[in-house]
Amino acid sequence: MTATEIRKAFLDFFASKGHVIVPSAPIVVKNDPTLMFTNAGMNQFKDIFLGEAPAKAPRVTDTQRCLRVSGKHNDLEEVGVDTYHHTMFEMLGNWSFGDYFKKEAIAWSWELLTEVYKLDKDRLYVTYFEGDGKEGLEKDTETFDLWKQYVHESHILPGNKKDNFWEMGETGPCGPCSEIHFDSRPDSERAQVDGATLVNADHDQVIEIWNNVFMQFNRLKDTSLQPLPAKHVDTGMGFERLVRVLQRKTSNYDTDIFQPIIQFIAEKSGKTYNRAAKPGDADWADAVAMRVLADHIRAISFAISDGQLPASNKAGYVIRRILRRAVRYSYQTLGFKESFFNELVPLLAEQFKGVFDELWNQRDFVQKVILEEEISFLRTLDKGLNKIHNYILDQDPVKMVMLEYLDKSNKTALKDDLSIEAVRRYMVDNPNEVKLGMKDLYENVNLEIDGKTAFELYDTSGFPIDLTNLISSEFGFSVDESGFNILLQEQKNRSRAATAVDTGDWILLKEDDAVEFTGYDETETIAHIIKYRKVTAKGKEQYQIVLDKTPFYAESGGQVGDKGELVFPNGDIIEVTDTKKENGLIVHFTDKLPSTPEDALTAIVDAGRRNSTNNNHSATHLLHAAMKQVLGTHVNQKGSLVNSDYLRFDFSHFAKVTDDELAQIEAIVNEKIRENIYLQEERNVPYQQAISSGVTALFGEKYGDYVRVITFDAAFSKELCGGTHVKATGQIGYFKIVSESAVAAGVRRIEAITGIAAENFINEQTKLVQQVKELLKNPKDVAKSIENLLEENNKLKKEIEKSILEKSSGLKDDLAKKVEEVNGVNFIAQRVELPNADAIKNLAYQLKDIVPNLYLVLAADINGKPNITVMIAENLVKEKGLHAGNIIKELAKEVKGGGGGQPFYATAGGSDVSGINNALAKAKTFLG
Repeated sequence: MTATEIRKAFLDFFASKGHVIVPSAPIVVKNDPTLMFTNAGMNQFKDIFLGEAPAKAPRVTDTQRCLRVSGKHNDLEEVGVDTYHHTMFEMLGNWSFGDYFKKEAIAWSWELLTEVYKLDKDRLYVTYFEGDGKEGLEKDTETFDLWKQYVHESHILPGNKKDNFWEMGETGPCGPCSEIHFDSRPDSERAQVDGATLVNADHDQVIEIWNNVFMQFNRLKDTSLQPLPAKHVDTGMGFERLVRVLQRKTSNYDTDIFQPIIQFIAEKSGKTYNRAAKPGDADWADAVAMRVLADHIRAISFAISDGQLPASNKAGYVIRRILRRAVRYSYQTLGFKESFFNELVPLLAEQFKGVFDELWNQRDFVQKVILEEEISFLRTLDKGLNKIHNYILDQDPVKMVMLEYLDKSNKTALKDDLSIEAVRRYMVDNPNEVKLGMKDLYENVNLEIDGKTAFELYDTSGFPIDLTNLISSEFGFSVDESGFNILLQEQKNRSRAATAVDTGDWILLKEDDAVEFTGYDETETIAHIIKYRKVTAKGKEQYQIVLDKTPFYAESGGQVGDKGELVFPNGDIIEVTDTKKENGLIVHFTDKLPSTPEDALTAIVDAGRRNSTNNNHSATHLLHAAMKQVLGTHVNQKGSLVNSDYLRFDFSHFAKVTDDELAQIEAIVNEKIRENIYLQEERNVPYQQAISSGVTALFGEKYGDYVRVITFDAAFSKELCGGTHVKATGQIGYFKIVSESAVAAGVRRIEAITGIAAENFINEQTKLVQQVKELLKNPKDVAKSIENLLEENNKLKKEIEKSILEKSSGLKDDLAKKVEEVNGVNFIAQRVELPNADAIKNLAYQLKDIVPNLYLVLAADINGKPNITVMIAENLVKEKGLHAGNIIKELAKEVKGGGGGQPFYATAGGSDVSGINNALAKAKTFLG
């Protein structure tokens, strides 16, 4: 069976058992602060398990794309090294929400595996939970007895809490589970070693393929277990592992899921993929690299298509880290010095066409984003290499030996240029030769890149520690990994402390968890508190309150959450500082609790703030439609922020939006505002009906079976949206774009304002123009007057620069006469009167051209700040061991400053001009 046939057989089987086939949720999680990515098939059903939302069907089945690269479930370092771990993988699942339980789940899993997929029964092993006395959990004898109907007892194995009690995280739904393992070893090996002894022993040929979780409990903050309102079945079958087993392969990467991509990589790299390679083999590194690329392209592509762009923090950083890991293998192991990784996207998109069409529909955009990230990181790699090489060359024993060795043996190759940059280039091109020439040095000196430098490479340049190790080892250096790890741990501790949130358990006041949102129709509602809990973050205590009815809009779809008040009959007024969604609940944030939380209350939204937010949200819809008209239908929303002050809209587009295009977009939006188009709002529209009507849906959003459609003129703007809006576009008043910029590869951003904010902006701009006119004596043509003023200013600047150059040329001859010879060195240390650092640098180079064997120190007072420059002839660097960069660091201390540079030229600044004379006197001490 092909992978496509295997997936279809699973879904068809459970459909025949009364399950509704549901689509995969996006890989990027929204409205759940405990997760960044979907890491299990059950994530999208979490609120059902907790009893916080009703099930739309008692039985469902799906294939869910998952990502495991952060937090508790992190498989990243195993990916590519072993045969069965992945970053992104598909989880086939069947679910029962308070319907069937263990009996049916076990019977159907056995039927599917042995009768549909026809797996060898003798190679299957199953497990059950053996119980845990500390938790007060009994042995799952029911599961054991059920399995005995199908499996010999020697193939039914007890499992401990680690392996057979499934928990999503520190808190949340959990329960005992029953795993199914498959032994794919040859019969000869099976005859020697009983497969039962290899279950859950990390054997690469005896692997878990399916897990039946019997969800019964909710883990509370105090670690206690609370029974769930109903018992559920949550199963997960690793699709890639299942395909491997059914296609009789010994590695997931040998199946038709990965082989087309791996063979493409092999062909492009000119290498052969050896699927049998083992650690120590010559082609092991190549095989690992190809597997890494084939795996990582899936995780990155689907994350981007679901709306998560690579970034420098949070979920975006995780995606960037995976991408850079792939590029590192591509560059370092497979020899791709130019961008290549992005070329895998079209192949992947074709493979998943008809399964996850969101990637196919955005394949060009996804490829462009990855390409730009590759180009950026390859530049970073080059900078990192420069930093490592310069660090190596800056070590005194290395510097002298290398210069001496290269001067003797490779003068022709370096064309008489023994500058540090020339030597660095030679190091890069001839590492083995350089290393051979420095053999004696390596044997007698312990050369090490310190932990601080290694951490700076990692932290500021995204340079992985193993790559630092590799490059350093080529030149005989080791890396202080213990020092690096200390700094890395300190950074992690700071990050955890900054984001730590201590969440208490919910305190229930009412059993009913159903929440009614009334905010589309009113901004005041009579309500009761269902439950509340205390939350502590960054040392501040807050409370989260859930109401049975609320007009407060919870942050979602880019629109910020409402603020307002909860007013109680006894006079208590509780300020709502924010409103967010969590697992389907609308959560109100407050700084205190009412004295009588059980009383009825009036929930009142800040209407002024809501109205301004409505203006900006509706204007965002008009903006989106206008952009499609002006820029093209390829424009799609990639993120947004809508609050009461302004709107921010991120969109896919590969070029800067020109001023003319912005003017056209703005004009169209304002035309639609003046038309005063009435809002057409449709609630509970069947999803497929809405899509068929031509509505705009956003990639990366999880839509339910029924959706809300917002229309401002059916021929202009029609979108799926859950946010709040104006009743008619005329309420927006006026729309003004204030900025357009780049956000990421292929993503641009427009920021705009509406209503009073737009009016105030225009008034301020008008006032500014009037002030400029008055300063220019009210000319007829303001722009021409400013242009003349700039031309005059540039002309005066050039005259000043010419005067400075003439002055420095005169100084050159005067200073050359003040040479003092000290031990064969022509020494000059003088204070000069020049207005800027460029003039001093120019003077230093002029003196270098006319004075041989020069050691020059110049100092100046530039606008009250000291400036020191050191210039040393290259031959003195080698013969006398002088180093401008080292000297400048010592001289800078006299002016309370710092600086650095190359061995032949360096500069420094400071804060104390009174120390200039001391610095000049100190300069001579370096001549012995």
